[in-house]
Amino acid sequence: MTAFLDIESLTRRHGGRAALDDVSLQVREGEFVALVGPSGSGKTTLLKSINRLVEPDAGAVRIGGEDVRGRPVHELRRGIGYVIQAIGLFPHLTVAENVAIVPRLGGGDADVVGLLELVALPAEMAARYPHELSGGQQQRVGVARALAAAPKLMLMDEPFGALDPVTRDTLGRAYRALHDRLGLTTLMVTHDIAEALLLADRIVVLIEGRIRADAAPAALVRNEDPEVRAMVDVPRRQAERMAAL
Repeated sequence: MTAFLDIESLTRRHGGRAALDDVSLQVREGEFVALVGPSGSGKTTLLKSINRLVEPDAGAVRIGGEDVRGRPVHELRRGIGYVIQAIGLFPHLTVAENVAIVPRLGGGDADVVGLLELVALPAEMAARYPHELSGGQQQRVGVARALAAAPKLMLMDEPFGALDPVTRDTLGRAYRALHDRLGLTTLMVTHDIAEALLLADRIVVLIEGRIRADAAPAALVRNEDPEVRAMVDVPRRQAERMAAL
């Protein structure tokens, strides 16, 4: 497999515990990969190692064949979209100013109206402030801001986790369509195995800092590892109970 994102033997320790233990992962350009696993399994540490919010103790991360340590951190991060659960919009800036902030830091500009259109927000939203938006609208602005630098790689850390179920499902499907339309490469951390099964091309299961499974959704549901199977069985049992109502 020719990898757009190549993670090789990544290790990160916190005291005597390995948050990541010799993790290797290759992602092709255009893939949508979900990282799942219990709390403390290393998902977010792995994601943050890509844009160097976390510096690993050993191993390497390469994007397009280039080691991420070979570029200044600020330049690296400007070329990678990053969306988090807390959204992180600047409350004193308008929507337009929030969306355009990354390219403007690099001396460029952003097509704010076009970016809002991509995430299905009307142009008049540009003049509003974050507190005037719903949670779902704020998350859409967060995605628009991440797209403003025209990245090929998007990192998403529980991007829809704080939203109500209907909004979460709507935004998840909308982002998946956007991923396909723009030819993005996406890594998404989620605790929701059903979300991962429905949105991702591949699901990587991390347990205790190691990759326990790496498979397409249809293959993952047949995985016989007891801990992996326990995760997959949760949405299956929920669906069965719903069907029985």
